[in-house]
Amino acid sequence: MSGIDWIAVDWGSSHLRVWGMAGDAVVFRRTSDAGMGRLEPDGYEPVLLALLPDLPDAPLPVLICGMAGSRQGWREAPYIAVPCAPPVKAIAVPARDTRLAVRILPGIMQGSPADVMRGEETQVAGFLALNPGFDGVICLPGTHTKWVHVSAGEIVSFRTFLTGELFALLSTQSVLRHSVAAEGWDDAAFAEAVARAQTRPAAVAADLFSLRAEGLLHGLSPDTARARLSGLLIGMELAAAKPYWLGQPVAVLGAPQIAGPYRAALQAQGVPVTLADAERMTLEGLKAAHRAMKGTE
Repeated sequence: MSGIDWIAVDWGSSHLRVWGMAGDAVVFRRTSDAGMGRLEPDGYEPVLLALLPDLPDAPLPVLICGMAGSRQGWREAPYIAVPCAPPVKAIAVPARDTRLAVRILPGIMQGSPADVMRGEETQVAGFLALNPGFDGVICLPGTHTKWVHVSAGEIVSFRTFLTGELFALLSTQSVLRHSVAAEGWDDAAFAEAVARAQTRPAAVAADLFSLRAEGLLHGLSPDTARARLSGLLIGMELAAAKPYWLGQPVAVLGAPQIAGPYRAALQAQGVPVTLADAERMTLEGLKAAHRAMKGTE
């Protein structure tokens, strides 16, 4: 822990990422699968301590974003309502170990239509820190994909789509599990399915069952079925999210395997797309919040 002056933490539902920081420089990175979904409130501190051996005696600042601040997390960090800048004022969390000075960043809420986010707002903050003049839409694909309208450094509005969760459920727990590959891809099939779902979103439920029928009757390959399933769901999402991306520059924040299909689907509509790595944006957002908090001390 020599040279470390603060700890950055991204605590998600299924994962935990910890960075040992010297100012803005990363000294080490550690990970764990002890996400919020596996922990009770009194389990967070031991998990964190296990990743931080040899702590100094003086309290070490720890800044956390994500699901550790949820109602089921370490301690609830109340939501901030849009429109707002990405939050930088974190709540203090009492720790039993006096070597830790823990703070958790709040999430963001929207009253109508009702929506919430925790963690993604820090990715938005990171992107804006690197692109301070950006006005447009930020798409954060994942289990629950977010579309975020950003203007003048503020989050104006956002919408969440369960597209990733639907894909996981349909591909592993529905009748389609017999037809859809766990890996593999078909670019042409994906593009065709996106276009079909955008033009006929009401028919998606029927098109989904066709994946099973075509596998039985015509030997549709599992790779092609996987790409078509993804394309139908993303196409349906794009149809609903059109007020966000139409006529706007869009930044997609995510790992290549999930951000790539969104970029392809948007570029097919003539939308200018910028890709950025979600993990890097999270860390940049935590760094921005840490700098802001130091400036107010």
